[in-house]
Amino acid sequence: MREYARLYIDGAWQVPSGQGMADVIDPASEQVIGRVPLGAEADVERAVMAARRAFEGWSRTPSSVRAGYIQALAAQLKKRAAEMADVITAELGMPVQWCQAVQVEGPIAGLAQYAELAGLMDQLREVGNSLVYREAVGVCAFINPWNYPLHQMIGKLAPALAAGCTVVVKPSQETPLHAFLLAEMIEAIGLPAGVFNLVSGPGAKVGEALARHPQVDMVSFTGSTGAGVRVAQAAAPTVKRVCLELDGKSPLLITADADLHAAVRHGVQDVMINSGQTCTALTRMLLPASRYAEALEIAEAEARALVMGDPRDPTSFLGPMCSAGQRHTVLDYIRLGQQEGARLLCGGEGPSGFERGFYVAPTLFADVDNRMRIAQEEIFGPVLCLIPYADEAQALALANDSPFGLSSAVWAGSREHGLALARQIRAGQCFINGGGFNYQAPFGGYKQSGNGREWGEEGLAEFVEVKAVQC
Repeated sequence: MREYARLYIDGAWQVPSGQGMADVIDPASEQVIGRVPLGAEADVERAVMAARRAFEGWSRTPSSVRAGYIQALAAQLKKRAAEMADVITAELGMPVQWCQAVQVEGPIAGLAQYAELAGLMDQLREVGNSLVYREAVGVCAFINPWNYPLHQMIGKLAPALAAGCTVVVKPSQETPLHAFLLAEMIEAIGLPAGVFNLVSGPGAKVGEALARHPQVDMVSFTGSTGAGVRVAQAAAPTVKRVCLELDGKSPLLITADADLHAAVRHGVQDVMINSGQTCTALTRMLLPASRYAEALEIAEAEARALVMGDPRDPTSFLGPMCSAGQRHTVLDYIRLGQQEGARLLCGGEGPSGFERGFYVAPTLFADVDNRMRIAQEEIFGPVLCLIPYADEAQALALANDSPFGLSSAVWAGSREHGLALARQIRAGQCFINGGGFNYQAPFGGYKQSGNGREWGEEGLAEFVEVKAVQC
């Protein structure tokens, strides 16, 4: 049981102005495993003004000093990595076999690179009679999701610190404990007061107050497209910078000359990691009609072979959904898919043998029309749509027939074939033949999947203003 009664503001643990506490529920056991305070607008005001006071000094701190703090935080995370993974498994329900590597080790690697990238802020460019400088954008508000909580927080925090920005963070109410643990680490490294501030609470109150606050220069939000629109609307009157990472309905285009067995197995596993609660999940599998029947057999066999169970059991591939509400949403979509006429191959309900926990069995739909809602809307659960195509022209049309463009993948007979198709898909990233995630590369979406980028040099640029001085 982890219980935090205070918020981290201006370098100290402070009594919140808000009333009450929020319970944190273990989605596998449905038991309360923690409590955090419900912050109020007065807490947002204190945190933002602390960040504003700290900004001038922090932004003028030498980049080598900021890099030192980033390295120190990475060292703290490495030291307490097992503890952080345990916390995220408990509050999110992601199995331990994935949580350590994906939720903790990956973000540590992503954080560490910004110790070097901080030096980019010192670069001076001469253009004619102008000197071009990079400067920190200012006070930043981070509104974080529950599905990859530390990953997304570090994706915002690391470049902000490297650029010289100060921040106020609001974690999701479903998974806030990791953020308080991170605040303990930030306190331990002695980051100057006001550079990092943590205010927990509901998005409608704390998140909106951050987005509309006139002293916030930039807001970075990860979550649903609908919520992202509301954040942008709240931010618009003060013309602050807005970075949004939103919904996805990503295609996996498998070509006729691909290794079908490897491609289909990869596609099924990709969707089922984190029980489908991944914005980049390849939830539409586009298959050549000539090999469709064979692909369905491979996909069903793979889905039925995946082990669902207690997330603390290292043999579990899937754990529960994060919350009862998310489980309800996913089951509603599964019923909708059946009503729309898609053919249910497997899954479709909570698995047998689980008296507690928000579990949904791996679910496959065959004969899906891309115009169906289950193919157009983000379900955010372990649900995969298998869609046949006649030729590659139709496959590309189907891949791009989506309001979203966060991610995509191609599995082809050769790298060259895959690259040719990847360039024609309207998405912020594309994985060819199982290529891995790269923290040095930009991450972000096209269309209604958002704007702006995280990670790499492009991620740093989101926190930078560019000044031209003519002389």
